[in-house]
Amino acid sequence: MSEITKMRNIGISAHIDSGKTTLSERILYYSNRIHAIHEVRGKDGVGATMDSMELERERGITIASAATNVSWKDHPINVIDTPGHVDFTIEVERSLRVLDGAILVLCSVAGVQSQSITVDRQMKRYRVPRIAFINKCDRTGANPIRVKQQLIDKLGLNAVLLQIPIGLEDRLQGVVDLITMKAIYFDGPSGDILRYEDIPAEMQEDAAVKREEMLDAVSLCSDELMEAMLEEAVTEDMIYKAIRKGTIALELVPVLMGSAYKNKGIQPLLDAVIGYLPNPTEVTNTALDIDNEEQAVVLKADEKLPAVILGFKLEDGQYGQLTYIRIYQGKLKKGDELVNTRSRKKFKVGRLVRMHASSMEDIVEAECGDIAALFGVECASGDTFCHPSLNYSMTSMYVPKPVISLSINPIDKKSADNMAKALNRFTKEDPTFNTYVDPESNQTIIQGMGELHLEVYVERMRREYKAEVVTDRPEVAYREAISQRAEFNYTHKKQTGGSGQYARVAGYIEPIEEGEDAKEYEFVDMIKGGVIPSEYIPSCDKGFQNAVKKGTQLGFPVVGIRAVVNDGAYHAVDSSDQAFQTAALSAFREVYDRAKPVILEPVMKVSVEGPTEFQGNIFGSINQRRGIIISSTEDGAACTVDAEVPLSEMFGYSTVLRSLTQGKAEFTMELAKYSRVPTSVSEELKAAYQEKRRKEQGK
Repeated sequence: MSEITKMRNIGISAHIDSGKTTLSERILYYSNRIHAIHEVRGKDGVGATMDSMELERERGITIASAATNVSWKDHPINVIDTPGHVDFTIEVERSLRVLDGAILVLCSVAGVQSQSITVDRQMKRYRVPRIAFINKCDRTGANPIRVKQQLIDKLGLNAVLLQIPIGLEDRLQGVVDLITMKAIYFDGPSGDILRYEDIPAEMQEDAAVKREEMLDAVSLCSDELMEAMLEEAVTEDMIYKAIRKGTIALELVPVLMGSAYKNKGIQPLLDAVIGYLPNPTEVTNTALDIDNEEQAVVLKADEKLPAVILGFKLEDGQYGQLTYIRIYQGKLKKGDELVNTRSRKKFKVGRLVRMHASSMEDIVEAECGDIAALFGVECASGDTFCHPSLNYSMTSMYVPKPVISLSINPIDKKSADNMAKALNRFTKEDPTFNTYVDPESNQTIIQGMGELHLEVYVERMRREYKAEVVTDRPEVAYREAISQRAEFNYTHKKQTGGSGQYARVAGYIEPIEEGEDAKEYEFVDMIKGGVIPSEYIPSCDKGFQNAVKKGTQLGFPVVGIRAVVNDGAYHAVDSSDQAFQTAALSAFREVYDRAKPVILEPVMKVSVEGPTEFQGNIFGSINQRRGIIISSTEDGAACTVDAEVPLSEMFGYSTVLRSLTQGKAEFTMELAKYSRVPTSVSEELKAAYQEKRRKEQGK
C-alpha cells in the first residue's frame, strides 16, 4: 500500500490559451519524461508532446484529452491534459470523472474567464480538489493578486496565496515561497536549476504581510495550527499538513504562480501536487450494487479486493479500439477475467498498456488507483468492468445535450462507405456527437456542441477516413397549410381497351381551427344515397392522405386540413379502388391553389442564460432573428431570457451568442409550435424550391 499513497492522478484544466499544454510539456521535461521542450504551435515543426493529433498541432489547440505518466521525487503521477474549448467539454467532463485532483490554470492577465467558470463547475460536480496556478506572469499587464481575488469573487473559492512573484511582466525572475520564506530562482537554459536565496530586501515587508494573511486563512482548516499561532510556535510541517487537509476537504485552494513558457515556477507546482493533492486512498468513490437494488457501495483502494474498473474514454488506434481505464478497486493483470456490467459479457485482458500521449508502453499489471488502457475490448464510453464475483456499476457522467446541427453529403460511393465508418466510430467515442438520417429530407444530420466541434469532426473524416463530404445547413422541416375553404368537383376517366377507370368526387377542403386537440388531417364522409358505394369511401380517404404528404409550395406535408366528400358518381364496371384514389388525389391537386396555401415554419422555444451585463446584447440577438421575447428574469448577476424564434434563424447562434457575451451565456431550445412564415420569407423559399426543381428536372 506504500506505493498507492505516493500515487497522484491529476488533470490540467483551464480556459482556451491559458497555457495548459505548455505547462504539461514542462512537467514532462522536469520529470525527465522528455529531453527537449517543444512549443504548442509547433514553430520548430514538432509541436507539443500532448497535442499528438495533426489537427491539434496545426490549430494550436487541444481537441482530445491526452494521458501520460511521470515520476516526481519518487511519486508516480498520472497527468491528463484536457481541452479548453467549450465545444470539447465532454473531454474535460470525463477526465474529471476519474481524477483525484486537478490543476486549474489561469492567465495572469485575463484572470477568470468563461471556460474557467465552466471547468470550475465541473470540478465542483465531481468534488475534485484543486490547486490554482496563475500562469503567464511574464506577460504585459500580469496581475496575479487581482486573479487570486477573482477566484474568490467569481468562483466562490477560498483561494490562498502560497507564493508572490519576484518582479512581473518582462522582469519576472522567480517566486517567494511564503511557507519557507525563501526566494526561488530558476536558472539554466530551461529553468531546471533551482537557486534558493534570501528574500530581496525591498520585498521582505510585503512577504511578511502576505504570510500573515496566508496563515490566517490556512489556520481555519486546522485547530493545531491555530493553537500554534497563538503560542507563536508555527512549524513549516504544520502549515503543509493544514494546507493538505483543507485542500482535500475542498475548503481551500492553494494558489501558486509562474510562467510555463519562461520555465519559471513549475517545480514548486509539482511539489504542491505531491504535497497537497490526494492519493487514491484519500478520495471516496462509490459504485451501485446492481444485484442489491442499486445500493451505493463505497469502493476501497485496496489491491487485495476484487477489481472494479471504469472505462472512461475510447479511441480508435492503429491496432484497434483502445479503452482508457481507471482502476478504483483491486488490481489488473494480463490474462485476468473481467465482466462488462452493462452487456454482461466476459472477456480476458489481452494487451495492457500505459499511455504517454500518442505512444504507449506495454505493462504486465496495473496497480490499484492507476490509469491505464486496454486493447480490443468491446465496450462503450462509461462502461464498468468488474471481477466476475461482483455486479457493480459506476455512476455515469453528465453529458450535455448537442446544440447545433449540420447536414453532410458524401461526394461519391467510396466516401459514403468511409463516412458511415467514421460516424460509427465518432458517435461511440464522443457522447456529445450524434448523427441520424432525417426521414423527410433523407439528409444525414450530425449534431454537436458547437461549430468548431463539428468542423473538427468533418476535417477528421477527410483526413483519417478519406471521406470527402460536403456540409450544408440542414433543411428546416417546414409545413404547408390552407387558409380558406375551396370546393372541388373532379371526374377521373380513362379508357384503355377492356375495362377502363371511372370515378367522380365532389366536396370541399377547409382549414381545421387551431386548438389543443386539433388534428393534422381529417376526412369527413357526407355521401347520401350511395352515389359513391361505401366500399370506395376509404379509397377516397387514402387518395387525400397521399395528396397531403407533399404540398406544391415547398414539397413539404400539408397539415391542419379537413377533406369533405359530399357528392360523386361511379360506374358499375369501370370504377375501382385505384380509380377513386386517383380521383381524390387529382381533386386535391386541382383545388389546392384556390384554397390560398401558406407556409408554416417550426418555431423554437429558446431559453438563454447569461450574466445580466449582457442582457441588452441577448435581446438584440433575438430581435435580429425574428424572435419574440416572452419573458426575462434576473437572479442576482445572472439573467434568463425566454423567447420564441424560428428554427431557420437559429443556425450559427451558438457562435454569435458566445462572441456577444464573451462566452459566458448558453442556450437551450426545443420545438414550441408551427406558425406562418412572413410573406417576404415565403416568397424567397418558393423561389428557391422552384429553382431546385428546375435543376433536378434538367438532370
